[in-house]
Amino acid sequence: KKPENLKGLTIAEIKLSANNNDAQAQFVRGRMYETGLGSRQSELFAMLWYEKAAKQNHPDALFALGCLQLSRKGFRPALNSWVKAAMLGNAYGLITLNQVQRKLSFMTKKRCLWRLGEWEEYSRCLQAMYEEALSNTMYQMDVVYLESRIEEALEMATEYLKIESYSVSSLKTTKVESGERYSPIVSNGFKSSIDEPLSTLSIDVDTASYAHMRRYLQQYGELPPKDAIRIEELINYFTYDYPQPEGDDPFSVITEVSTAPWNPDHQLVHIGLQGREIDLGKAPASNLVFLIDTSGSMTDDIVLVKQALKMLVNNLRDQDSISIVTYAGSAGLALPATKGSDKDVILAAIDSMSAGGSTAGGAGIKLAYKIAKQNYIFNGNNRVILASDGDFNVGLSSREGLIKLIESKRDERIFLSVLGFGYSNYADELMEPLADSGNGNYYYIDNLLEAKKVLVKEMGGTLYTIAKDVKIQVEFNPEKVAAYRLIGYENRLLNKEDFNDDKKDAGELGAGHTVTALYEIIPVGVAMPMGDVDDLKYQQTSSTITAKSSDEMMTVKLRYKVPTGETSKLITVPIKDAQVAFEEASDNFRFSSAVAAFGMLLRGSEYLGNMTAEEIQEIAKNAKGEDLEGYRAEFVRLIELAELLTSNK
Repeated sequence: KKPENLKGLTIAEIKLSANNNDAQAQFVRGRMYETGLGSRQSELFAMLWYEKAAKQNHPDALFALGCLQLSRKGFRPALNSWVKAAMLGNAYGLITLNQVQRKLSFMTKKRCLWRLGEWEEYSRCLQAMYEEALSNTMYQMDVVYLESRIEEALEMATEYLKIESYSVSSLKTTKVESGERYSPIVSNGFKSSIDEPLSTLSIDVDTASYAHMRRYLQQYGELPPKDAIRIEELINYFTYDYPQPEGDDPFSVITEVSTAPWNPDHQLVHIGLQGREIDLGKAPASNLVFLIDTSGSMTDDIVLVKQALKMLVNNLRDQDSISIVTYAGSAGLALPATKGSDKDVILAAIDSMSAGGSTAGGAGIKLAYKIAKQNYIFNGNNRVILASDGDFNVGLSSREGLIKLIESKRDERIFLSVLGFGYSNYADELMEPLADSGNGNYYYIDNLLEAKKVLVKEMGGTLYTIAKDVKIQVEFNPEKVAAYRLIGYENRLLNKEDFNDDKKDAGELGAGHTVTALYEIIPVGVAMPMGDVDDLKYQQTSSTITAKSSDEMMTVKLRYKVPTGETSKLITVPIKDAQVAFEEASDNFRFSSAVAAFGMLLRGSEYLGNMTAEEIQEIAKNAKGEDLEGYRAEFVRLIELAELLTSNK
């Protein structure tokens, strides 16, 4: 039966109407793809057209979308779509919710699966409209098809209720229009060097934020969500021309001081770490467990996952051991421990993977760690590599439960690295802390070139940790520095006491990795943006004789442990008050300042002042340096693209 407003139209005319954003035609196109009537059968294309119509609040499309989401993305997104459909009057959305509500209502007093509003409100709505819905004359779905979908929903709901460990974190997240979830970021402000003379942080070598930013600009043609921008990850996406370490320490430390390009009255302090490079041919043997998300939400991305993993496999050695664990509705061992030289066997296992079903991420992580422990290599590189969109919806899926599990395995010297794939329901807010807790790195793979960068060109840094629990603590001289602001690293800040506490976890540094941190400084005598505070009555704040007589503006202290150690080592680096003009600063300094400024521009930072994208682009262009891989040239083009998108809004 054709919908009323499309009666008499040919298939070609329906397609044209759908392309012209007619919601009813888009829904019909989705139905055509789902049933195979008038078109080839494809659930993927059906979902795409249903999603287009659903964005226009088409009730039938919302219900149909929920039915497909049930098998491809799990119960949670399906129920969300059904709720929206029901509230817009869709008959079968109402019927389905009525059935599910009856099954679940007895549990709501003890456990809330997620926030969809009060069940009582839905119950009143359903009770009032249920009888009318049974005889609704809207465009009807096949009854047998509908009943089978409802039965699937009830079975899946029952599965949820059986899992005692299931819970959802109360952590606040920012969910953008696409459905992606990011942890909210509040930018660091200026702090008085008298009131708070110490700044303490964990290093960060993750680069996922940069790839997210690029994806939004290049693939979506829009500016990225503000909370997707972590400025330190933008800066650390690039390698810098720092000297290799010469002593026993696994990394060198360089510092540089010049003018902040966005505020000539302020100074910018550049702190850089260079990890020692290693000969990969002589590197310790690796026990790697690939943990691959093959759930329905990864359907569009499984090909890229396979291509990325094949790149890594091609660089493995005979002494390396590889296992593959996959997970969807349940977890399974796709490839037992196999020598790295048996590439045909490994590649065949990768080729055999396909996506479908819900996402039992917790079960997958447990099995992956179990396999890693069974094949543990003493003094080797024991690591689980998770490839997922983070949309865990079955089993152990709470943030706290997963992190607690990963932290316990970290103490057994089995590390976790995370490769993010996908979009729509992508859970960045979960993926980043998983890697942080697992003494690993977090990357987002948006294309094959990024996969090659992470898994081939920077393989040493990705796989081999040379220093763990690396912390930085800066003490500012109040005779030189009135106030300071750490740029980025908002979710890497530590308490001052944590610096000397060897039990406190911090970031890891991989072989050949560079880490850069920038501080914006307000020199003594320059106007401060903070308000005045009355003098203290019971104590005085004054500088020491050492501070008054010193030419040092700050002292940088670093602590680290060797990968198998439990006691940290201390490095101390004083920084003198000797800045150079910005034009005479190194390429490292000027390029990193341009990246920081671009991050502030994307976040709408109040600290950027009147600096424009054009000015940022000019600095970056003139500080590209050698740029053998072309990453910096790409960054210059991204600035221009962001400027165009902003001006065309």
